[in-house]
Amino acid sequence: MSKLILYHGSPEIIQSPVYGKGKINNDYGCGFYCTEHLELAKEWACTEGTDGYVNQYEVETERLRILNLSAGEYTILHWLSLLVTHRKIRISTPVMKMGIEWLTNSFSIDLGRWDVVIGYRADDSYFSFARAFLNNEISLSQLSVAMRLGKLGEQFVLKSQKAFDTIKFLSYVPVDNRQYYVKRKSRDDEARAAFRAELEENDLDGLYMRDILRQEVKPDDPRLRY
Repeated sequence: MSKLILYHGSPEIIQSPVYGKGKINNDYGCGFYCTEHLELAKEWACTEGTDGYVNQYEVETERLRILNLSAGEYTILHWLSLLVTHRKIRISTPVMKMGIEWLTNSFSIDLGRWDVVIGYRADDSYFSFARAFLNNEISLSQLSVAMRLGKLGEQFVLKSQKAFDTIKFLSYVPVDNRQYYVKRKSRDDEARAAFRAELEENDLDGLYMRDILRQEVKPDDPRLRY
């Protein structure tokens, strides 16, 4: 049997996560969003001026169908296709509109087939990096670098009733926003600063959204592997 310890940062103590409850506009739609990293969960638990809690769980994963977006058959564009499907994105240019349509048609993944999704978390700074790529402002290589800035880690998201049936509440700890909101903001600021430094290096030979559209790039294109 394969058991995993997960953490969920929240303003509340959540002893019994409920299937079907949650925001549909999260990165991977409605689900229960966790991490394997306690310190990250503490940062996610707090907002400015408001303390929170980190809930600890045990999950039995052996019989779960797990979509790991870091696996070799997927690219960052598969992650991005999920993001544009579930998050609200203000479309500001024609290339962005066409890019979203291309990603949805060529890189979409049916999450209904999976019990769990493992993939990037798109905090505010990371969401802005994704928008910059869709708007043809940065290359695919620069987006790939950007998603590793700040070491935000990956989310472990329970998506199905079967997954919710396996989760077991273990404990919780209170989190002081005066300590962990500062850490969260600092991580975001560092990611943005590193991103600005990355942009100083013009990627003249990179693959941009306009290139992907013009060349009708498909998932098996070797240029998508970073």
